[in-house]
Amino acid sequence: MTEDDLKRIYRGYIACLNARDWDALGNFVDEAARHDGRPLGLSGYRAMLEADVASIPDLVFHIDLLVAEPPRIAARLLFDCTPVGTLFDLPVNGRRVRFSENVFYEFAGGRIVDVRSVIDKAAIAAQLSE
Repeated sequence: MTEDDLKRIYRGYIACLNARDWDALGNFVDEAARHDGRPLGLSGYRAMLEADVASIPDLVFHIDLLVAEPPRIAARLLFDCTPVGTLFDLPVNGRRVRFSENVFYEFAGGRIVDVRSVIDKAAIAAQLSE
């Protein structure tokens, strides 16, 4: 798989998330997917994303930076959203917040098999203290 192939697949994955097309998620995420060391599988991964959208109804994934080195992708995602309750143990409660996520994916067979994520929780906390 080339860098361009991997980037195209990843952009399709992000479009799938933004469209909330959960039935198509298996086109991008492997049945044995892991997230931050936890074995979730496709069904657990989908449940995690559905829970994210339930707590952040206006969640949209924006790619700010994308680097591909097959079989891996590194991305910086930007979010500008209004979570309804707590977010990462922070009482957001409907306030608009902006933050980023640095995320690393490993692909096998054209699908995501491993995800490692670091979210800028300090940026959220700083906005809540303003």
